[in-house]
Amino acid sequence: MNLTRKDLATGFAIVAQLEAAAVEPLRFARETVHAVSSFVASELTTLSVCDLVTGHRRVVGQPSPALSAADIESFDRHFFEHPLVRRHGIEGGTATWRISDSLPLQRFRSTALYADYYRQVGLDRAVAVPLWMDGRTLVSLVLNRRGSDFSERDCARLELLRPHLAFLYALACRRMREPEAQDMLRPQRAAAMPADLTPREREVVRWLAHGKTDAGIAALLGTSPRTVQKHLEHVYVKLGVETRTAAVMRALALRPPDGTPLRHVAEASFAAGAASR
Repeated sequence: MNLTRKDLATGFAIVAQLEAAAVEPLRFARETVHAVSSFVASELTTLSVCDLVTGHRRVVGQPSPALSAADIESFDRHFFEHPLVRRHGIEGGTATWRISDSLPLQRFRSTALYADYYRQVGLDRAVAVPLWMDGRTLVSLVLNRRGSDFSERDCARLELLRPHLAFLYALACRRMREPEAQDMLRPQRAAAMPADLTPREREVVRWLAHGKTDAGIAALLGTSPRTVQKHLEHVYVKLGVETRTAAVMRALALRPPDGTPLRHVAEASFAAGAASR
């Protein structure tokens, strides 16, 4: 969609305004969500930092999100099922994307994510603008509404801002001085594989990352599928995760030893999990 001259002028004015905020991530987040919510109408605009290893997110919002502990727990429980997390964090999408670009509204409303989280907070439409993706961390500007979906023009406006906001966010991270801001919005360093995994558990995780089913791993290791499942149960406990995909991401810090792209590892582990059930 072609943007109007006013769209372009307003968009670049926002970028110029936000340059002064790119001194540390928290200030940048606060000023960005305020500025962007005046450019594209939204009932809740957030800058969300998603940890793709742990399946948790940190959020700065406009207006300030009044999320309960139960709301946060519900979102995190369905973290890896979220269409926007999957699009940008797992599939490797780099452009502005709506939930409705992945799922029609009726299908989205039938998901556990919608029932447990979105319906509870009174929202059903969302669009995400990815600003940072490094394999461990996904940082996105996310706009939320109820009822009316984001239009093609809304997405074009956000896409106009995206590369500039991504640059300014990275600049803010490099310039950051305050240690307390690091835990809030700066991407985390990739974690090493925990030392307390046994050699056999590491082997199971390695083959899991290559998309093998429980039966396939059992054949490679000369054991039974039930034994592989027991190893996985121990891995889940040690890594603090509940799913195969989360285990791969956590254990390998999203960087498979052979350099396989994250989206391929994730797709393989999802497929293997389905085949093993």
